Amino acid sequence: MRTWVLSGVCAGAVLAPGSAVAVPAPEADVTLHGTAVLDGDRVQVRLTPRNEGPAAVADATVRLRWSVPLADGQELPARCVREDERAVLCGTGALAVDAVGEQLRLPVRLRERAPEVTLEIDTVWSAGVLDKDRSNDRMAVLVLATGDPYAF
Repeated sequence: MRTWVLSGVCAGAVLAPGSAVAVPAPEADVTLHGTAVLDGDRVQVRLTPRNEGPAAVADATVRLRWSVPLADGQELPARCVREDERAVLCGTGALAVDAVGEQLRLPVRLRERAPEVTLEIDTVWSAGVLDKDRSNDRMAVLVLATGDPYAF
């Protein structure tokens, strides 16, 4: 009878009797591009994910956080869920290598009208795929209440 003693967790470890070999996590570079429009108490976000590779991503989760509270009772797309009073999490779906994912259209209402909001966007989960370049999937966008689209 063999006894296994694990003192830590190693993602992607392959265990065989008498050995442990760490398998590196696959890598991909998820980028996010889109626009945000603030008009009155409504913000319309259009976000398109892209996977620069080298590995495919089965799914990723993007957090969109506003600088002001959102109204209660949002009607969110099927792949989005409210995280807290200022944030929404949305799934991107599968992202093939060197391919653009499905555009996410996220309309939200603010609790109150604001002359501007800051929208922070961040990829928070990528189905176990490592993204070493986080500079292009984390950003903050200042959106003025002009009705004009602000690109990111």
